[in-house]
Amino acid sequence: MRGKISVVIEKDEHGYYAFSPELPGCHTQGGTFEEVRANIEEAIELYLETLTPEEAEGLLSSDIYTTSMEVTVG
Repeated sequence: MRGKISVVIEKDEHGYYAFSPELPGCHTQGGTFEEVRANIEEAIELYLETLTPEEAEGLLSSDIYTTSMEVTVG
């Protein structure tokens, strides 16, 4: 079964942090973007392995769109 899961990746002074809003407790970190991306993919796969197929299917998204916006502050 293939599907889409939302992933948020944030950069800070220590590297990168990633989590999936649909999967409580599914998060990881990495020193580079590529590392955190690989880590969160593995974390998601392991998380989904703990679920029944029906539970996993209920968490998969059909379409996910994200963007960033530049705003004026002050």
